[in-house]
Amino acid sequence: MENDIADLKRQLHALQKEVSRISDESEVRKTHFKYGYYLDKCLYNEVVDMFSDHPDAYVEFLGTRYRGKEGIRRLYQGRFQQNFTGGRNGPIYGFLLDHIMMQDIVDVDPTGTHAWCRMRALMQAGTHQSIEETYPPGHKQWWEGGLYENEYIKENGAWKLFRYRYFPFWHSEYHRGWSHTKKNYIPFPTKLYPEDPQGPDEVIEQKMLWPDTRVVPFHYPHPVTGKRINPDDLRAPLYKTDVQESAPPLTLELPQGQNRPGAKSEDPKVGDKVLPELVENRV
Repeated sequence: MENDIADLKRQLHALQKEVSRISDESEVRKTHFKYGYYLDKCLYNEVVDMFSDHPDAYVEFLGTRYRGKEGIRRLYQGRFQQNFTGGRNGPIYGFLLDHIMMQDIVDVDPTGTHAWCRMRALMQAGTHQSIEETYPPGHKQWWEGGLYENEYIKENGAWKLFRYRYFPFWHSEYHRGWSHTKKNYIPFPTKLYPEDPQGPDEVIEQKMLWPDTRVVPFHYPHPVTGKRINPDDLRAPLYKTDVQESAPPLTLELPQGQNRPGAKSEDPKVGDKVLPELVENRV
């Protein structure tokens, strides 16, 4: 009888952990979707409030990093809010900025306090012709496709945005399509804060825009083999040319001085329900 009770307790404990993991995955997914809905309507104050105050928080965007809450605020309430809505928090008449978030893969670590999410974004953006003369950028419309590889942390019971990495993968003007998109459709920032009052805190070597088709690294290993992809296979050489002549692979490396709590040296085992990237990268 005692053995049966002990076995039931073990099963109950395992079920509690599994339910907590599934619940956390759902909450992380909802947290990102809520971020997307705020972003759609230029509610940048609300977006900034979703980020952790942790000093290691950052947003990686267009080959740059905006670090800490002040840097994150500079990106959303500075660059985006000033350029898109003239400083207003909220939408303006005739301006479209819809972000469709999909194909999400969420992993939560065993502590239930740290998570990763890979998600695709498809953006439909532009202005209505009726505001062409009153809206400074004029009349335009475009598509954008991108990938997120994000980290989240749970603070005081609430999941918060922690390290956001957004790679805008391709752009196209609506009437011409992506085959005719000019290279470097969006200029990469070159000036840092405070020289640029809305600028990033650092420039990093992670510049990629269509027609560059390098792979944004996966935070998880292969689900069957448990192995990581060879970095050279994440590169994108020209057809029938040596991969070593192409741009280097992208990475999810952390800024100097930051770490991932709980990192360990051994490789993950197939089927492990743990946050795979807590294992140090090894080729």
